[in-house]
Amino acid sequence: MPRKAKKNPEMPPLGLDLLDDVFNKDQDAFLEELEQLDGDWEEEAVPGTLPLIPIRDSVYFPGMIFPLTLGRECSVRAVEVAQEGRPRMVALITQQDVQVEEPRPSDLYEMGIAAEVMQFTRIPDGMVRVLLEAGPRIRVKRFLQTAPYMRIEVESLPLPPEPPTPEIEALARTVTNQFERLVTDAKGIPPEALVNVLSVDEPGRLADTIIPYLALRVEQKQSLLETLNVAERLDKLATALHEESAIVEIQKDIRSRVEKEMGDHQREFFLREQLKAIQSELGEADERTSEFLEYREKILAAKMPEEIEVRAFKELERFEKTPLVSPEAGVLRNYLDLMVAMPWSTLTEDRLDIIEAERILDEDHHGLPKVKERILEFLAVRKLAGEKLKAPILCFVGPPGVGKTSLGRSVARALGRKFARLSLGGVRDEAEIRGHRRTYVGAMPGRILQAIRQSGSRNPVIVLDEIDKLGNDFRGDPSSALLEALDPEQNKEFSDHYLEVAFDLSQALFIATANLLDTIPPALRDRLEVISFSGYIEAEKAAIAKNHLLPRQQESHGLTNETFQLDDTALLRLIREYTREAGVRNLHREIGSLCRKAARKLAGDGTSQVTVDSETLETLLGMPRYDWGKMEEADEIGAATGLVYTEAGGDTITIEVLPTRGEGKLTLTGQLGEVMRESAQTAWTFVRSRLTTLGIAEDADKGKDIHVHVPAGAVPKDGPSAGVTMVVALASAISGRPVRCDVAMTGEITLRGKVLPVGGIKEKVLAAHRSGIRIVLLPHENEKDLDDLPGDVRSELTFIFLRHADDALNAALR
Repeated sequence: MPRKAKKNPEMPPLGLDLLDDVFNKDQDAFLEELEQLDGDWEEEAVPGTLPLIPIRDSVYFPGMIFPLTLGRECSVRAVEVAQEGRPRMVALITQQDVQVEEPRPSDLYEMGIAAEVMQFTRIPDGMVRVLLEAGPRIRVKRFLQTAPYMRIEVESLPLPPEPPTPEIEALARTVTNQFERLVTDAKGIPPEALVNVLSVDEPGRLADTIIPYLALRVEQKQSLLETLNVAERLDKLATALHEESAIVEIQKDIRSRVEKEMGDHQREFFLREQLKAIQSELGEADERTSEFLEYREKILAAKMPEEIEVRAFKELERFEKTPLVSPEAGVLRNYLDLMVAMPWSTLTEDRLDIIEAERILDEDHHGLPKVKERILEFLAVRKLAGEKLKAPILCFVGPPGVGKTSLGRSVARALGRKFARLSLGGVRDEAEIRGHRRTYVGAMPGRILQAIRQSGSRNPVIVLDEIDKLGNDFRGDPSSALLEALDPEQNKEFSDHYLEVAFDLSQALFIATANLLDTIPPALRDRLEVISFSGYIEAEKAAIAKNHLLPRQQESHGLTNETFQLDDTALLRLIREYTREAGVRNLHREIGSLCRKAARKLAGDGTSQVTVDSETLETLLGMPRYDWGKMEEADEIGAATGLVYTEAGGDTITIEVLPTRGEGKLTLTGQLGEVMRESAQTAWTFVRSRLTTLGIAEDADKGKDIHVHVPAGAVPKDGPSAGVTMVVALASAISGRPVRCDVAMTGEITLRGKVLPVGGIKEKVLAAHRSGIRIVLLPHENEKDLDDLPGDVRSELTFIFLRHADDALNAALR
């Protein structure tokens, strides 16, 4: 703070409150001590050598009394040395660069001030606080030492009294008047500062008293300190005061203009507008201008189509004209962020190596030959036709757990493309697909464009998971919104409500997954290339478990082949008796359960290896949970073995027929669906028409009720494929001829006895083979389906192909 004249003790010196905080003294006590400590620089000479304190980001002038907090070791040591000497003086010289932590002589200015240490206080964190009284200017003659503190040889530059000249008197008055106006207009200078300035009579001291109150740069203050000529210094000060006054005037103009325009808007906006106007006056680019330039560069770098780029620049112009506090500014910023983030011209190069792609697909998934063949066909055509080929819209349909979603990821890996996944289960809002219009609060683009943006490529593999579970309500029909995206003829110009410009989806490879086709609307299903997943057979499950599931669970549980083994018999029993599924999810969980039990045993008992075989499997997992159908032990009357297809794969069931005394009523039990009940009635009518052929009296069915039961009674059943089995069971019950226990059958029956084809032949035949059946009766038109069977199964079974129900009766009845 500037040194106050002794003759006016009632005038508080500048910064007294700060000194009160530093030294915890009230104002009266401080003034009394200040009177006692006050020295007379005119009578006391500055020593030829002084310890040096480098000052950062500040310049002090003669006559000031000010506190300093010192933390650098060299500065603390310099003050300690000054405390030990007489007089207790230090040199204060400002650094040229405030970032330098350990300054060297070349980092300091050549001129500073000498200062007397008036008070010295240590604080607990190792730093010291000192109260200094600034003395005359000094110039560094040479450095005597730089460690452990700096010591310099100085030349004192006292300012001898100069007789006032008209020029100096005019400059002094000008400076005083300018400072008085500045104190009146500016809010940052306390009023008592003017009192201190008006009490100064000497022109040279007047300049040194005013300068500390001004918000000048360090370079400006240092220049004023180094100006020894009083007239020249006052002239420079007058220029600086004029600049400060101009800035204050600009601030007043800014304040009045902003208040007029914004009224009672937020204080934050007011301050930002002030900053903008100040930066504009100084010729500096403000933050918002930088933001506009950044968006402009991003738009050019995105390489958008010409018409879309024009739209982007129009939106940028709107953003530039929109006030920051307007809600529209946030909407426009989000829209521009999306525009520049979309991969308008970024394409991932396809890996067109057919052999390598086939290796990757085989490595990730066992079996699934049809799916792999379709992907390799797409690659082959793409290799020959180039980008002329439109990407197909594939739909993987099959039971849960067969690897539909994970196969999509493998397809992306085989093609060398980015991968994105959209979960559509339970989606009921059309805006989830096509986006919200920007007029709504919280609007965002649809899921398809979000997936494209996240992938960073215009041709990713996008898996639309659970497309059969889309819903619809008052918010629209999402499945209808997908029609444009999944139509190769339309998706080149896909329109999102948020983006509002066309985006080309023709290069993206869409793969939809579903458990059922029935719930997919016909218009959407027509756009899909359906590839059916029939579920895994036992051999495929065993191979998947060995090659994928078991190694994955071993790694996640900290096991190796040396510490944990699962033999083939235990694995087969695990598949048959502890899981019943088309996929392998539950099998994965059961293998994980075995790994956990093995890990506990290895960690607790000190066992070095755990081997799970067929005998120990029951001990670890408990009693078997499922019992697959088995062949009957002997031929029986009224009991025929049928083949069924369930969600868990193929199985065998025994259809039981028992005639009782009654009135010819047909009773059906076993939770049969409508189609299966009609199939039973058709079979009974056909059998009654064949009584003579069977060697039975025509009235053998009179006075009898027929009860047909299909186990298990708690499981709902439906479908026409049990028609042939019911015919055989009914004929056996009426004729008394037993049905061969080693024969199983499937097929739909008509009223005239024709046998029609059915589905699930592969699973049904494998179920017959597993249960010990030796002869399988199939519809004649299903003979082609045997190509999907493993060779060992075909060689161990005898197949009889049926054209008429009589063929089944001849083959199955004894």
